[in-house]
Amino acid sequence: MAKILVVDDAKFMRMTLKNILTNGEHDVIGEASNGKEAVELYKELAPDLVTMDITMPEMNGMDALNEIVASSDDARVIMCSAMGQQKMVVEAIEQGAKDFIVKPFDEARVLEAVARVLR
Repeated sequence: MAKILVVDDAKFMRMTLKNILTNGEHDVIGEASNGKEAVELYKELAPDLVTMDITMPEMNGMDALNEIVASSDDARVIMCSAMGQQKMVVEAIEQGAKDFIVKPFDEARVLEAVARVLR
């Protein structure tokens, strides 16, 4: 059972992901609504995996990804993007993200990405 930090500025999206991950027998140990919170919680909770929204207030997902990857060699981050953010996704992968999932979330795809990244 993986310990996962869910990061999205939309409460509904966090709830949706949390439900998918919990159904997939993962443990959601924290939630953050912006990149700044994500970086703080990552350092505090040391999750096995982070799902990271790209577009958020205060600090976006790309900046948070950079800080998390810089702070931890074994950081595993899956970026979450809306359709049409392919350029951002490519950048995120280049900057250390392990995978990406597209909104609206498909339960099977989310769990498959999580399983692959945790392997």
